[in-house]
Amino acid sequence: MKSTASTSTEYIAQLAEDRKAPFQKLRHTILVHLDPKFQECINYGVLGYVVPFTIYPDGYHCNPKLPLPFMNLASQKNFIAVYHLGMYAKKEILDWFVAEYPKHCKTKLDMGKSCIRFKKMEDIPHELIGQLAAKLSVDAWIAIYESQIKK
Repeated sequence: MKSTASTSTEYIAQLAEDRKAPFQKLRHTILVHLDPKFQECINYGVLGYVVPFTIYPDGYHCNPKLPLPFMNLASQKNFIAVYHLGMYAKKEILDWFVAEYPKHCKTKLDMGKSCIRFKKMEDIPHELIGQLAAKLSVDAWIAIYESQIKK
């Protein structure tokens, strides 16, 4: 659900009480493992992790006024979602994640092209999401983006 928040603190404050703690834990997991060159912001009305304009001034090809997105974390109506564009752009990362998921979680994987959905907060595989967040550096993501997505 798209938020009107302008900061991560505001975004989390607007969450339902039963979502705040799991969301904060997931956010912390991502921040600990993510390349520190990525910047946290509100992106498309959800929590985003982007390549800042200071590193990639071209921005996102769909809307160059926006920084290049990498990951997003969102509280949707029926689930918490992690969006990881590296899985969308690099099949090896997607294949790795799909193979690793059953080792970390007993529930069936619920995902789209780049979206992983968690309906039960207690089933979020934090260690695996941390590993996923660490899979690509900013430089590696830019190289993949330019070779696979930006044409």
